[in-house]
Amino acid sequence: MNSTVVPSLRYRDMPALIDWLCSNFGFERRLVVPGADGSVVHAELALGGGLLMLGTHADDAYGALLTTPEKTGGLQTQTIWLHVENADEVYSRVVESGAAILQTIDDVAQGGRAFTCRDPEGHVWQVGTYDPWAG
Repeated sequence: MNSTVVPSLRYRDMPALIDWLCSNFGFERRLVVPGADGSVVHAELALGGGLLMLGTHADDAYGALLTTPEKTGGLQTQTIWLHVENADEVYSRVVESGAAILQTIDDVAQGGRAFTCRDPEGHVWQVGTYDPWAG
C-alpha cells in the first residue's frame, strides 16, 4: 500500500485562492471541479511530489468540524510547511501580492532560508528551502 498525507483546506473564494496559490507558491491545477453555480466545489493542486486538496466552505457535516482563521482571530492549530528551491524568489512574489508577512525571510536553525505568511483568507504558511525528506 502506498500511503501519503494530503493537506486539505477550505476557502470562501476558491477561484481567487487557486490563482493566488498557483501564482505565488507555484502550485499547478491538477483537478478543478466546478459547482452548478459557476463556483468551485473541489480542487487538487500539485507541487512537485506534493498535493493539496481544497474545498469551498459549506454548512455540511464536515464543515461543522471546521472554522476559519477569521473566526479564530487568526490563530491556527496547524500550519503548512512548503518546501521550495528558492525561498527568496517566492518571498518576493508573496510580498508583491500584498499578503501578510508574519515572519520575514531569514536563515533558519534547521538550515536554509524561510518565511511565514498568511494567504488571502488567513491560513498560515511556512515557506522555506529546508527539505525534511533530505534529513
